[in-house]
Amino acid sequence: MITHIRGKLVEKNPTEVVIECNGIGYAINISLHTYSQIPDEEAIKLYTYLQVKEDSHTLFGFSSLAEREIFKMLISVSGVGASIARTMLSSLTPKQVREGIATNDVALIQSIKGIGAKTAQRVILDLKDKILKVYDIDEISVAQNNTIKDEALSALEVLGFVKKQAERVVDKIIATQPEANVETIIKQALKNL
Repeated sequence: MITHIRGKLVEKNPTEVVIECNGIGYAINISLHTYSQIPDEEAIKLYTYLQVKEDSHTLFGFSSLAEREIFKMLISVSGVGASIARTMLSSLTPKQVREGIATNDVALIQSIKGIGAKTAQRVILDLKDKILKVYDIDEISVAQNNTIKDEALSALEVLGFVKKQAERVVDKIIATQPEANVETIIKQALKNL
């Protein structure tokens, strides 16, 4: 299997990049998350997953090992193919996918285009134990972080901010300051909204 490719970035768009390595151009499918993480530099490295089918060989690229692992877990679920897994990682960050599965957040998983209620439940059922074990997530701490996030979001909604926009800002704050309390998150969000 091709585990990573390091080379010259020839072409970059939201769904695919072309990396030239020793005179060969590799077309690599990527998620929007990876697209946002790729620097506009000439030399880059992507972790890859090669999917071999009867009629095609498709290379998927990821900015981090964690994203690749989540992708591999997702495609192991019956009914979730590579395109749906890539859509999930385009709609949510790998951390949001992990936490959504760890906290049984069916609504979050179902909010992704192409995933219905049954598939969302199957993803959570099949992957929850793996994710809790592999990432050593304590269910209580994840629930506490979500409670803090929910309180901050409801306060911002009361103040008149759009939920989707507020959620993006709050997620960024929590990602950079995981120990922040509700008050700190709201103050930071008000500066950024």
